[in-house]
Amino acid sequence: MKRIQPLVIGPGSDTVPKLFWKRVQELGPRVAMRDKRFGVWTPFTWSEYGSKARAVGLALLKHGLSRGDRICITADVCPEWLWTDIGGMGAGAIVAGIYPTDVATQVEYIVNDCGATFYFAENEEQLDKILEVRARCPHLRKIVVFDWEGLHEVDDPQVVSFEAFLAEGEAEATRDPGAWERAVACSKPSDTAVLVYTSGTTGPPKGAMLSHGNIVFQLENNQNLLPHTPEDRSLSFLPLCHIAERTFTTFNQLITGHTVHFAENFDTVPENLQEVQPTGFFAVPRIWEKFFSSVMIALKDAPAAQRAAYGWAIGVGEKVAERRIAGQRVPASLALRFRLAEWLVLRNIRVMLGLDSCRYAISGAAPISPELIRWYYALGLYMAECYGMTESTGIVTLPRPWGSYRYGKVGTAIPGTELAVAPDGEILMRGRHVFQGYWNKPDKTAEAIDAQGWLHTGDIGEIDSEGWLKITDRKKDIIITAGGKNITPSEIENELKFSPYIQDAVVIGDRRPFLVALVMIDHENVAKFAQDANVPFSDYRSLCRAAEVIGLIEGEVGKANGKFARVETVKKFRLIEHQIGPEDEEITATGKLKRSLVARKFAELIDAMYRDKE
Repeated sequence: MKRIQPLVIGPGSDTVPKLFWKRVQELGPRVAMRDKRFGVWTPFTWSEYGSKARAVGLALLKHGLSRGDRICITADVCPEWLWTDIGGMGAGAIVAGIYPTDVATQVEYIVNDCGATFYFAENEEQLDKILEVRARCPHLRKIVVFDWEGLHEVDDPQVVSFEAFLAEGEAEATRDPGAWERAVACSKPSDTAVLVYTSGTTGPPKGAMLSHGNIVFQLENNQNLLPHTPEDRSLSFLPLCHIAERTFTTFNQLITGHTVHFAENFDTVPENLQEVQPTGFFAVPRIWEKFFSSVMIALKDAPAAQRAAYGWAIGVGEKVAERRIAGQRVPASLALRFRLAEWLVLRNIRVMLGLDSCRYAISGAAPISPELIRWYYALGLYMAECYGMTESTGIVTLPRPWGSYRYGKVGTAIPGTELAVAPDGEILMRGRHVFQGYWNKPDKTAEAIDAQGWLHTGDIGEIDSEGWLKITDRKKDIIITAGGKNITPSEIENELKFSPYIQDAVVIGDRRPFLVALVMIDHENVAKFAQDANVPFSDYRSLCRAAEVIGLIEGEVGKANGKFARVETVKKFRLIEHQIGPEDEEITATGKLKRSLVARKFAELIDAMYRDKE
């Protein structure tokens, strides 16, 4: 079959809804997305995508939406999220996502902060949150629920099913066939398209205003850097209110035309990956760490011959990867050994992970261990760590495929981006993708963007002579020990998380005599270790308190310490004795422990480590 060529944006497509409608006309019968329902991947064509989005937009207009009004969506990844997102923007709305793990008070804050007039809830659980606080949300007009299961007895004039809402929009399309196209044509690049709320680790969440121009600029770059065609496929599973997943799922598809698959839930991602075999995959470091851990744990139970074969194959892969990223020719003898390693071991691992068809694998949203990237390269994958942020509408830097890669660095600036480093080491950036500011917070906007248009990222780093950027840490996270030594905790934390037995870690030591760490174990892998070693435990807490488990983690901390100077080593650690999950306040939407919150919550445990004698 002849391969379809990459799409282009072209004239007249300078906003998200204009570009979307162009794709609908071009790709009508092709599959735009698949959602697994009742065990079957259900397809939706571009024509169906267009019809659903148009119905949402026209129903909003029927119910009095004015251009620039805000709407909120809270749901896990699903087709309805995209239909509402694009349909809302097409009608002139500014769309704000709310994390489905947020509690009612957090929902109330965002709805009132942006003055949302429409609220789209995934199901009964999300509906209950907004109903709990709606008496204190004066701007709210209508609540629309995607999944009406269990709600058939609801008799509330403000609440309507998504199916009924779509029917209203479809009736409007019949009554006035040109209404949608007229609304889409009114959109301008300078219009605010979305509000992306920050995690709020240093105060209440702030709504970052991203314009249509910001987004389209990034789409032009993304297609040049990571080209896709309508034949490609992706898997969506991270929250769509986060700029990374919104970019890779909703926005990038408008330039690439590829097929998006929606994971059933977070726990089924490994299974869904094997089914979809995406051609490109974006994930946060925790996912890449989990995949690596699963392979390492499987190897522990494998026969000696298989472990030996893996050791040989990964060694060959490392040698090939080193030459490829250095731009050097791979000798014929090494290439032959690599083909054998692929056939015997490496391809089997990629297939098991669901990544055998991947042309590139991208990590972002948090630092990742360079050793982990090295391992994926050795598997035969192109893997890169990108750098970006909400306020830059996503990607700022990205390495180039199979050429001049630098371990520990996040690439060079994408076209149209200026990078600089301030005297205090803070990374500054400037370009057409810099956001419009924070919603209703001019003081915070002035702190973020200076008079010369430089965005102050809050990250510390350095740029080498070839333009490669290295992120040291968050400015606010740099540790200055009592002895005056500056230490970047993220590097140490990444080494700790490289262990298959450590899910996360927070290193503490600011104005203290030495470094300590709070460690969260990988429950599945540590439980298996305990079972194999006949270590008794009854629950998560007792597992963490088992002497053998503490000894296991002590060994892993010792391995990580071996990579650093003495002053940078972790002298003591304690295990966090309760499981922290995505729904807990200590975890960000992208799976990171919130350093400041963890430090406050476990202050007594931290202080005890410093009180204890060496």
